[in-house]
Amino acid sequence: MVWLYTLGSVAIVSLLSLSGAVFLLAKRNVLRRSLLVLISFSVGALLGDVFLHLLPELSEDGGLTTGTMLGVLTGIGAFFVLEKFLHWHHAHIASEDVIHPVAITNLVGDALHNFIDGAIIAGAFLVGVPIGITTTIAVALHEIPQEMGDLGILMHAGLDMRRALLLNFLGAFAAVLGAVLTLLLAGSIDGMARALIAITAGGFVYIAGADLIPELQRETRPATSIVQFGGVVAGVAVMAALLLLE
Repeated sequence: MVWLYTLGSVAIVSLLSLSGAVFLLAKRNVLRRSLLVLISFSVGALLGDVFLHLLPELSEDGGLTTGTMLGVLTGIGAFFVLEKFLHWHHAHIASEDVIHPVAITNLVGDALHNFIDGAIIAGAFLVGVPIGITTTIAVALHEIPQEMGDLGILMHAGLDMRRALLLNFLGAFAAVLGAVLTLLLAGSIDGMARALIAITAGGFVYIAGADLIPELQRETRPATSIVQFGGVVAGVAVMAALLLLE
């Protein structure tokens, strides 16, 4: 029964994580007009996720040790190296089908995040069905604003709507992998989960700080800048509000 509850919950979360993208698909004109606002929201959501969810979770489960901080730095360094390689690859291949590096780095970070979400849901159901259900609800509400922001990043990187939706959908399967591995390995995956959380935190800090915030800084008009700041605050606020469900 644990397998059934877990895989069913992960499937529901994966579908819900695309609901924001489906909404934006129906509002294409609105999306195009508010792309930078979505990027602003993404910055707030990514940083809010790191500092309000991922790092506090590591702190409560073993503490923010030197090893944990090295994991975060490893995440930042790994995403820096990955993006450097992708920029080099992008510069040497002339094709409209080449995906912009920021899209790749975001997809990698999102896949790691989804993997961890799947592992968290599976671990909760191993403890008990009621805990599994409440954890699934929290993860689902957490993913919807995150995926809306991810769609904005992919569109900003030059992908059309259909391709962005497809890549987001494929990334959702990482949650299934995380859940299955957790159920197969049971308690022995704890150390791996901590490492992945730390690396994901570092990756999200890199994406927000190195890729997205510089894009927002290009806009100097006061009114637009205020709106962008409001988007960042909104992203953080959503992540803060989700603390009430944990």
